[in-house]
Amino acid sequence: MIATAPVTQDVLTLPRRLPAAERINLVGMTRAQLAAALVAAGTPEKQARMRTAQLWQWLYQKGVRDFALMTNLAKPYRALLAARFTIDVPQVVRRQVSADGTRKYLLRVAGGHEVETVYIPDADRGTLCVSSQVGCTLTCSFCHTGTQRLVRNLTAAEIVGQIMVARDDLGEWPAPGRVAKDETRLISNIVLMGMGEPLYNFEAVRDAMKIAMDHEGISLSRRRITLSTSGIVPEIARTGTEIGCMLAVSFHATTDEVRDRLVPINRKWNIAALLDALRGYPNLSNSERITFEYVMLDGINDSDEDARRLVRLIAGIPAKINLIPFNEWPGAPYRRSPEARIRSFADIVYKAGYASPIRTPRGEDIMAACGQLKSDSARAPNARRVVP
Repeated sequence: MIATAPVTQDVLTLPRRLPAAERINLVGMTRAQLAAALVAAGTPEKQARMRTAQLWQWLYQKGVRDFALMTNLAKPYRALLAARFTIDVPQVVRRQVSADGTRKYLLRVAGGHEVETVYIPDADRGTLCVSSQVGCTLTCSFCHTGTQRLVRNLTAAEIVGQIMVARDDLGEWPAPGRVAKDETRLISNIVLMGMGEPLYNFEAVRDAMKIAMDHEGISLSRRRITLSTSGIVPEIARTGTEIGCMLAVSFHATTDEVRDRLVPINRKWNIAALLDALRGYPNLSNSERITFEYVMLDGINDSDEDARRLVRLIAGIPAKINLIPFNEWPGAPYRRSPEARIRSFADIVYKAGYASPIRTPRGEDIMAACGQLKSDSARAPNARRVVP
Protein backbone atom coordinates (compact mmCIF):
# COMPACT_ATOMS: atom_id res chain seq x y z
CA MET A 1 0.00 0.00 0.00
CA ILE A 2 1.31 3.46 -0.91
CA ALA A 3 1.28 5.98 1.90
CA THR A 4 -0.82 8.98 0.91
CA ALA A 5 0.15 12.60 1.36
CA PRO A 6 -1.62 15.80 0.36
CA VAL A 7 -0.24 17.70 -2.60
CA THR A 8 0.70 21.18 -1.47
CA GLN A 9 2.95 23.93 -2.71
CA ASP A 10 5.33 23.26 0.15
CA VAL A 11 8.00 20.85 -1.07
CA LEU A 12 9.03 20.15 2.53
CA THR A 13 5.70 18.39 3.20
CA LEU A 14 6.22 15.86 0.44
CA PRO A 15 6.64 12.21 1.44
CA ARG A 16 10.10 10.78 1.50
CA ARG A 17 11.50 9.43 -1.74
CA LEU A 18 10.93 5.69 -1.84
CA PRO A 19 13.79 3.38 -2.80
CA ALA A 20 13.80 2.60 -6.52
CA ALA A 21 12.63 -0.97 -5.92
CA GLU A 22 9.51 0.30 -4.13
CA ARG A 23 8.50 2.92 -6.67
CA ILE A 24 5.77 1.99 -9.14
CA ASN A 25 6.37 1.99 -12.88
CA LEU A 26 3.80 4.13 -14.69
CA VAL A 27 4.48 2.56 -18.08
CA GLY A 28 1.89 0.00 -19.12
CA MET A 29 -0.90 1.15 -16.81
CA THR A 30 -4.34 1.70 -18.27
CA ARG A 31 -5.80 5.16 -17.77
CA ALA A 32 -7.94 3.86 -14.89
CA GLN A 33 -4.96 2.19 -13.22
CA LEU A 34 -2.86 5.32 -13.62
CA ALA A 35 -5.56 7.53 -12.09
CA ALA A 36 -5.96 5.15 -9.14
CA ALA A 37 -2.19 5.10 -8.54
CA LEU A 38 -2.02 8.90 -8.57
CA VAL A 39 -4.87 9.17 -6.06
CA ALA A 40 -3.22 6.59 -3.80
CA ALA A 41 -0.03 8.67 -3.90
CA GLY A 42 -1.83 11.84 -2.79
CA THR A 43 -3.37 13.41 -5.88
CA PRO A 44 -6.82 14.87 -5.05
CA GLU A 45 -9.51 12.80 -6.73
CA LYS A 46 -10.90 15.87 -8.50
CA GLN A 47 -7.51 16.33 -10.21
CA ALA A 48 -6.84 12.69 -11.06
CA ARG A 49 -8.40 12.74 -14.54
CA MET A 50 -6.51 15.87 -15.55
CA ARG A 51 -3.21 14.62 -14.12
CA THR A 52 -3.66 11.27 -15.87
CA ALA A 53 -4.16 13.02 -19.21
CA GLN A 54 -1.09 15.19 -18.65
CA LEU A 55 1.14 12.25 -17.73
CA TRP A 56 -0.25 10.17 -20.58
CA GLN A 57 0.82 12.76 -23.12
CA TRP A 58 4.30 13.15 -21.59
CA LEU A 59 4.82 9.38 -21.62
CA TYR A 60 3.32 8.26 -24.89
CA GLN A 61 3.10 11.35 -27.09
CA LYS A 62 6.36 13.06 -26.17
CA GLY A 63 8.43 10.16 -24.84
CA VAL A 64 9.61 12.03 -21.73
CA ARG A 65 11.03 9.83 -18.93
CA ASP A 66 12.10 12.52 -16.45
CA PHE A 67 9.40 14.00 -14.22
CA ALA A 68 11.46 17.17 -13.87
CA LEU A 69 10.91 17.90 -17.57
CA MET A 70 7.11 17.76 -17.34
CA THR A 71 6.79 21.52 -17.35
CA ASN A 72 3.00 21.86 -17.20
CA LEU A 73 3.07 20.23 -13.75
CA ALA A 74 3.93 22.25 -10.64
CA LYS A 75 7.40 21.56 -9.23
CA PRO A 76 6.06 20.16 -5.93
CA TYR A 77 3.86 17.73 -7.86
CA ARG A 78 6.78 16.66 -10.03
CA ALA A 79 8.74 16.01 -6.85
CA LEU A 80 5.89 13.89 -5.51
CA LEU A 81 5.80 11.85 -8.70
CA ALA A 82 9.55 11.31 -8.60
CA ALA A 83 9.28 10.16 -4.98
CA ARG A 84 6.61 7.56 -5.68
CA PHE A 85 6.96 6.46 -9.29
CA THR A 86 9.37 5.48 -12.04
CA ILE A 87 9.18 5.46 -15.83
CA ASP A 88 10.93 2.25 -16.86
CA VAL A 89 11.26 0.55 -20.24
CA PRO A 90 13.29 -2.52 -21.25
CA GLN A 91 17.06 -2.08 -21.42
CA VAL A 92 18.79 -2.42 -24.79
CA VAL A 93 21.44 -5.13 -24.45
CA ARG A 94 22.36 -5.37 -28.11
CA ARG A 95 21.28 -3.59 -31.28
CA GLN A 96 22.03 -5.10 -34.68
CA VAL A 97 21.40 -3.55 -38.07
CA SER A 98 20.99 -5.74 -41.15
CA ALA A 99 22.36 -4.93 -44.58
CA ASP A 100 18.74 -4.29 -45.63
CA GLY A 101 18.14 -1.79 -42.81
CA THR A 102 16.27 -4.14 -40.49
CA ARG A 103 17.07 -3.51 -36.82
CA LYS A 104 17.01 -6.17 -34.13
CA TYR A 105 17.03 -5.29 -30.46
CA LEU A 106 17.90 -7.69 -27.67
CA LEU A 107 16.09 -6.23 -24.68
CA ARG A 108 16.49 -7.06 -20.99
CA VAL A 109 13.38 -7.09 -18.83
CA ALA A 110 12.76 -7.68 -15.13
CA GLY A 111 14.51 -10.70 -13.68
CA GLY A 112 17.37 -10.39 -16.16
CA HIS A 113 15.38 -12.13 -18.90
CA GLU A 114 15.73 -11.12 -22.53
CA VAL A 115 13.45 -10.80 -25.54
CA GLU A 116 13.96 -9.71 -29.13
CA THR A 117 12.16 -6.96 -31.04
CA VAL A 118 12.60 -6.25 -34.75
CA TYR A 119 12.05 -3.07 -36.77
CA ILE A 120 11.55 -3.53 -40.53
CA PRO A 121 11.67 -0.39 -42.70
CA ASP A 122 9.94 -0.28 -46.06
CA ALA A 123 9.34 2.51 -48.55
CA ASP A 124 5.71 2.95 -47.49
CA ARG A 125 5.79 1.82 -43.86
CA GLY A 126 7.87 0.91 -40.86
CA THR A 127 6.82 -2.26 -39.05
CA LEU A 128 7.77 -3.16 -35.48
CA CYS A 129 7.63 -6.86 -34.62
CA VAL A 130 6.85 -7.10 -30.90
CA SER A 131 7.24 -10.03 -28.50
CA SER A 132 4.63 -11.03 -25.93
CA GLN A 133 6.47 -13.73 -23.96
CA VAL A 134 10.00 -14.66 -22.99
CA GLY A 135 10.30 -17.87 -24.95
CA CYS A 136 7.10 -19.58 -26.04
CA THR A 137 4.61 -22.01 -24.56
CA LEU A 138 4.15 -23.61 -28.00
CA THR A 139 6.61 -25.84 -29.83
CA CYS A 140 6.02 -25.17 -33.52
CA SER A 141 8.66 -27.33 -35.17
CA PHE A 142 9.69 -24.83 -37.88
CA CYS A 143 10.13 -21.90 -35.47
CA HIS A 144 13.40 -21.12 -33.68
CA THR A 145 11.54 -19.46 -30.78
CA GLY A 146 9.65 -22.72 -30.29
CA THR A 147 12.91 -24.43 -29.28
CA GLN A 148 13.10 -22.12 -26.24
CA ARG A 149 10.83 -23.07 -23.36
CA LEU A 150 8.46 -20.49 -21.97
CA VAL A 151 10.16 -18.42 -19.27
CA ARG A 152 7.27 -16.10 -18.45
CA ASN A 153 4.68 -13.76 -19.88
CA LEU A 154 5.69 -10.16 -20.50
CA THR A 155 3.85 -7.40 -18.66
CA ALA A 156 1.92 -4.67 -20.44
CA ALA A 157 4.80 -2.33 -19.52
CA GLU A 158 7.34 -4.64 -21.17
CA ILE A 159 5.21 -4.96 -24.31
CA VAL A 160 4.47 -1.26 -24.83
CA GLY A 161 8.03 -0.56 -23.65
CA GLN A 162 9.34 -2.31 -26.78
CA ILE A 163 7.56 0.31 -28.88
CA MET A 164 8.99 3.11 -26.75
CA VAL A 165 12.54 1.76 -26.98
CA ALA A 166 12.32 1.46 -30.76
CA ARG A 167 11.01 5.03 -31.01
CA ASP A 168 13.95 6.13 -28.87
CA ASP A 169 16.41 4.48 -31.24
CA LEU A 170 14.70 5.84 -34.35
CA GLY A 171 14.44 9.36 -32.92
CA GLU A 172 10.72 9.31 -33.59
CA TRP A 173 9.45 11.26 -30.59
CA PRO A 174 8.36 14.79 -31.52
CA ALA A 175 10.93 17.52 -30.98
CA PRO A 176 10.02 20.07 -28.28
CA GLY A 177 7.28 22.35 -29.52
CA ARG A 178 5.97 19.88 -32.13
CA VAL A 179 2.84 17.80 -31.80
CA ALA A 180 2.60 14.12 -32.64
CA LYS A 181 0.46 14.55 -35.76
CA ASP A 182 3.27 16.51 -37.44
CA GLU A 183 5.92 13.86 -36.99
CA THR A 184 7.08 11.31 -39.54
CA ARG A 185 5.73 7.91 -38.53
CA LEU A 186 8.78 5.70 -38.75
CA ILE A 187 6.83 3.08 -36.80
CA SER A 188 3.55 3.02 -38.69
CA ASN A 189 2.59 -0.62 -38.05
CA ILE A 190 2.88 -3.08 -35.18
CA VAL A 191 2.79 -6.83 -35.59
CA LEU A 192 2.57 -9.14 -32.60
CA MET A 193 4.64 -11.77 -34.37
CA GLY A 194 7.73 -11.81 -32.19
CA MET A 195 8.53 -14.25 -29.42
CA GLY A 196 5.56 -15.96 -27.78
CA GLU A 197 1.87 -16.64 -28.38
CA PRO A 198 0.01 -13.35 -27.76
CA LEU A 199 -3.31 -15.01 -26.91
CA TYR A 200 -1.71 -16.87 -24.00
CA ASN A 201 -0.94 -13.46 -22.52
CA PHE A 202 -4.18 -11.80 -23.51
CA GLU A 203 -4.73 -9.16 -20.81
CA ALA A 204 -1.22 -7.73 -20.99
CA VAL A 205 -1.28 -7.67 -24.80
CA ARG A 206 -4.70 -6.02 -24.80
CA ASP A 207 -3.68 -3.30 -22.35
CA ALA A 208 -0.44 -2.60 -24.22
CA MET A 209 -2.24 -2.33 -27.56
CA LYS A 210 -4.90 -0.04 -26.06
CA ILE A 211 -2.04 2.27 -25.08
CA ALA A 212 -0.58 2.04 -28.57
CA MET A 213 -3.95 2.93 -30.11
CA ASP A 214 -4.84 5.75 -27.70
CA HIS A 215 -5.29 8.95 -29.72
CA GLU A 216 -3.56 11.09 -27.06
CA GLY A 217 -0.44 8.93 -27.05
CA ILE A 218 1.28 6.70 -29.59
CA SER A 219 -1.91 6.94 -31.64
CA LEU A 220 -1.74 4.01 -34.07
CA SER A 221 -4.93 2.94 -35.82
CA ARG A 222 -6.28 -0.47 -34.80
CA ARG A 223 -5.99 -1.41 -38.48
CA ARG A 224 -2.24 -0.77 -38.26
CA ILE A 225 -1.88 -3.44 -35.58
CA THR A 226 -1.87 -7.14 -36.46
CA LEU A 227 -1.93 -9.91 -33.88
CA SER A 228 -0.68 -13.30 -35.00
CA THR A 229 -1.93 -16.43 -33.25
CA SER A 230 -1.22 -20.10 -33.76
CA GLY A 231 -4.91 -20.78 -33.16
CA ILE A 232 -5.99 -20.29 -29.54
CA VAL A 233 -9.63 -20.66 -30.48
CA PRO A 234 -11.35 -19.49 -27.25
CA GLU A 235 -9.55 -16.12 -27.38
CA ILE A 236 -10.13 -15.27 -31.05
CA ALA A 237 -13.53 -13.57 -30.74
CA ARG A 238 -12.34 -11.79 -27.62
CA THR A 239 -9.43 -10.36 -29.60
CA GLY A 240 -11.84 -8.78 -32.02
CA THR A 241 -14.13 -7.31 -29.37
CA GLU A 242 -11.57 -6.18 -26.75
CA ILE A 243 -8.65 -5.16 -28.99
CA GLY A 244 -10.23 -4.78 -32.42
CA CYS A 245 -6.95 -5.21 -34.29
CA MET A 246 -6.29 -7.10 -37.51
CA LEU A 247 -5.82 -10.84 -37.13
CA ALA A 248 -3.23 -13.16 -38.63
CA VAL A 249 -3.18 -16.92 -38.22
CA SER A 250 -0.06 -19.05 -38.24
CA PHE A 251 -1.67 -21.71 -40.44
CA HIS A 252 1.05 -23.53 -42.40
CA ALA A 253 -0.74 -26.74 -43.35
CA THR A 254 -3.89 -28.00 -45.04
CA THR A 255 -4.39 -31.29 -43.22
CA ASP A 256 -4.58 -31.99 -39.51
CA GLU A 257 -1.91 -34.67 -39.89
CA VAL A 258 0.68 -32.17 -41.13
CA ARG A 259 -0.47 -29.27 -38.94
CA ASP A 260 -0.30 -31.48 -35.83
CA ARG A 261 3.40 -31.84 -36.56
CA LEU A 262 4.13 -28.24 -37.54
CA VAL A 263 1.82 -26.45 -35.08
CA PRO A 264 1.13 -28.85 -32.19
CA ILE A 265 -1.66 -26.69 -30.71
CA ASN A 266 -3.68 -28.11 -33.63
CA ARG A 267 -4.09 -31.27 -31.57
CA LYS A 268 -6.26 -29.24 -29.17
CA TRP A 269 -8.04 -27.01 -31.70
CA ASN A 270 -7.92 -28.57 -35.13
CA ILE A 271 -8.26 -26.88 -38.51
CA ALA A 272 -12.06 -27.15 -38.57
CA ALA A 273 -12.43 -25.59 -35.11
CA LEU A 274 -9.98 -22.83 -35.99
CA LEU A 275 -11.75 -21.95 -39.26
CA ASP A 276 -15.14 -21.88 -37.50
CA ALA A 277 -13.76 -19.34 -35.03
CA LEU A 278 -12.24 -17.25 -37.82
CA ARG A 279 -15.54 -17.07 -39.70
CA GLY A 280 -17.06 -15.35 -36.66
CA TYR A 281 -14.26 -12.82 -36.13
CA PRO A 282 -15.75 -9.37 -35.39
CA ASN A 283 -15.56 -6.78 -38.21
CA LEU A 284 -14.48 -9.42 -40.72
CA SER A 285 -14.95 -7.99 -44.21
CA ASN A 286 -13.13 -7.48 -47.49
CA SER A 287 -11.53 -4.36 -46.02
CA GLU A 288 -10.55 -6.14 -42.79
CA ARG A 289 -9.36 -9.51 -43.98
CA ILE A 290 -7.74 -12.25 -41.98
CA THR A 291 -4.15 -12.98 -42.98
CA PHE A 292 -3.20 -16.63 -43.26
CA GLU A 293 0.55 -17.05 -42.72
CA TYR A 294 1.94 -20.03 -44.56
CA VAL A 295 5.61 -20.96 -44.26
CA MET A 296 6.88 -22.77 -47.35
CA LEU A 297 8.65 -26.01 -46.39
CA ASP A 298 10.23 -28.12 -49.09
CA GLY A 299 8.29 -31.35 -49.61
CA ILE A 300 6.15 -30.85 -46.52
CA ASN A 301 3.31 -28.43 -47.30
CA ASP A 302 4.14 -26.88 -50.66
CA SER A 303 2.47 -29.05 -53.30
CA ASP A 304 -0.09 -27.86 -55.83
CA GLU A 305 -2.65 -30.04 -54.06
CA ASP A 306 -1.85 -28.24 -50.80
CA ALA A 307 -2.55 -24.93 -52.55
CA ARG A 308 -5.88 -26.16 -53.95
CA ARG A 309 -6.86 -27.63 -50.57
CA LEU A 310 -5.99 -24.33 -48.84
CA VAL A 311 -8.33 -22.46 -51.19
CA ARG A 312 -11.15 -24.91 -50.44
CA LEU A 313 -10.60 -24.66 -46.68
CA ILE A 314 -10.80 -20.88 -46.46
CA ALA A 315 -13.72 -20.49 -48.88
CA GLY A 316 -16.03 -17.73 -47.68
CA ILE A 317 -13.47 -16.11 -45.36
CA PRO A 318 -12.26 -12.66 -46.51
CA ALA A 319 -8.56 -13.36 -46.46
CA LYS A 320 -5.13 -12.98 -47.92
CA ILE A 321 -2.38 -15.59 -47.79
CA ASN A 322 1.13 -14.51 -46.92
CA LEU A 323 3.57 -17.08 -48.27
CA ILE A 324 6.72 -17.09 -46.17
CA PRO A 325 9.89 -18.69 -47.54
CA PHE A 326 11.28 -20.70 -44.63
CA ASN A 327 14.05 -18.84 -42.82
CA GLU A 328 16.65 -21.35 -41.73
CA TRP A 329 18.21 -21.42 -38.28
CA PRO A 330 20.89 -23.60 -36.68
CA GLY A 331 19.63 -27.17 -36.41
CA ALA A 332 16.39 -26.52 -38.31
CA PRO A 333 14.76 -29.77 -39.51
CA TYR A 334 13.34 -28.24 -42.70
CA ARG A 335 14.50 -26.59 -45.93
CA ARG A 336 13.03 -23.67 -47.82
CA SER A 337 10.84 -24.58 -50.78
CA PRO A 338 12.45 -23.80 -54.16
CA GLU A 339 11.45 -20.45 -55.63
CA ALA A 340 9.65 -22.07 -58.57
CA ARG A 341 7.59 -24.22 -56.19
CA ILE A 342 6.60 -21.17 -54.12
CA ARG A 343 5.56 -19.27 -57.24
CA SER A 344 3.46 -22.19 -58.49
CA PHE A 345 1.69 -22.36 -55.11
CA ALA A 346 1.12 -18.60 -55.13
CA ASP A 347 -0.29 -18.69 -58.66
CA ILE A 348 -2.93 -21.28 -57.73
CA VAL A 349 -4.03 -19.25 -54.72
CA TYR A 350 -4.07 -16.01 -56.70
CA LYS A 351 -6.15 -17.47 -59.53
CA ALA A 352 -8.67 -18.61 -56.92
CA GLY A 353 -9.22 -14.96 -56.01
CA TYR A 354 -6.95 -14.49 -53.00
CA ALA A 355 -3.99 -12.14 -52.67
CA SER A 356 -0.92 -14.34 -52.24
CA PRO A 357 2.14 -12.15 -51.71
CA ILE A 358 5.46 -13.91 -51.21
CA ARG A 359 7.19 -12.32 -48.27
CA THR A 360 10.69 -11.06 -48.95
CA PRO A 361 12.97 -12.34 -46.16
CA ARG A 362 14.31 -9.44 -44.11
CA GLY A 363 17.17 -9.39 -41.62
CA GLU A 364 18.37 -12.92 -42.29
CA ASP A 365 21.99 -11.90 -41.80
CA ILE A 366 21.26 -10.94 -38.18
CA MET A 367 18.75 -13.78 -37.48
CA ALA A 368 15.88 -11.27 -37.42
CA ALA A 369 13.66 -12.88 -40.05
CA CYS A 370 10.31 -14.52 -39.39
CA GLY A 371 10.72 -17.61 -37.19
CA GLN A 372 14.35 -16.89 -36.26
CA LEU A 373 13.92 -15.01 -32.97
CA LYS A 374 15.29 -16.52 -29.79
CA SER A 375 17.01 -15.34 -26.62
CA ASP A 376 19.23 -17.13 -24.12
CA SER A 377 16.85 -16.70 -21.16
CA ALA A 378 16.08 -19.86 -19.22
CA ARG A 379 13.02 -20.58 -17.16
CA ALA A 380 13.58 -20.16 -13.45
CA PRO A 381 13.36 -23.49 -11.58
CA ASN A 382 10.21 -22.48 -9.68
CA ALA A 383 8.57 -20.52 -12.52
CA ARG A 384 4.99 -21.48 -13.24
CA ARG A 385 4.48 -22.73 -16.77
CA VAL A 386 1.47 -21.55 -18.74
CA VAL A 387 -0.25 -24.72 -19.85
CA PRO A 388 -2.04 -24.60 -23.23
